[in-house]
Amino acid sequence: MNITASIQARLGSSRLPGKVLKDVCGKPMLQWQIERLKRSRLVDRVVVATTINPGDDRIESFCRENDTECYRGSEENVLGRVASLIRDMEIDLHVECYGDSPLVDPQIVDEFIGYYLKYSDSVDYVSSALKTTYPPGLEVVVYPGEVMLKTDAAVAAGDPLREHAGFNITRFPDQFRLFSMDAPPAYRYPDTYLEVDTTEDLEVMRTVIGYFVERGQEHFTLAQILDMVRAYPEILQRNAGIERRWKALRDEGDV
Repeated sequence: MNITASIQARLGSSRLPGKVLKDVCGKPMLQWQIERLKRSRLVDRVVVATTINPGDDRIESFCRENDTECYRGSEENVLGRVASLIRDMEIDLHVECYGDSPLVDPQIVDEFIGYYLKYSDSVDYVSSALKTTYPPGLEVVVYPGEVMLKTDAAVAAGDPLREHAGFNITRFPDQFRLFSMDAPPAYRYPDTYLEVDTTEDLEVMRTVIGYFVERGQEHFTLAQILDMVRAYPEILQRNAGIERRWKALRDEGDV
């Protein structure tokens, strides 16, 4: 079985342009995420899914220099980009990741993949993005490639929600069997924002990663991150009031 994790990444972010290649403690933010995903025991390969916009040539160059596969597709039609990646790379099981979430925990990723593999006869989509229980930025979304291909075919070409990929699967609960995996109590921090949308988020990310780098730790788990931010709660005050656009889909959309 081909199990592939893809990272949706581009430089044209409206709130923080170029964020995925911003320096975080000596490395581009995207590199932290790639290195963490490559620690997964179950993911066979990691691919960066960027756009055909010439502005994203820098992402392709970064991938080439860092021995990471890069796939390019539509900037606006993210659903089509990810579906094409899955089709062209013949992906059996897809782990959908986002370039604004560099702290994804490979152990948690493996837990989600493991759940799908164990219950694949009764579930089509396993995710922590149906409702917010894990810290935002630690979402994991796992589904068979064929589910994304069916979704791509079902969503109209002009549908504005094609700017999202896996979210569209949740629009068809009568067709696909959705499973929401909630965070265990120790990880249940829905108001701890470990994603990067704004300058404030980037400052938080540099502080969190910097804490571990200063102590000689290149890798650290979500449990260790949560221990750290509990000890220094003022860190998270920096981005606590930021508007999170995804909440309109997750909460108001009642998915």
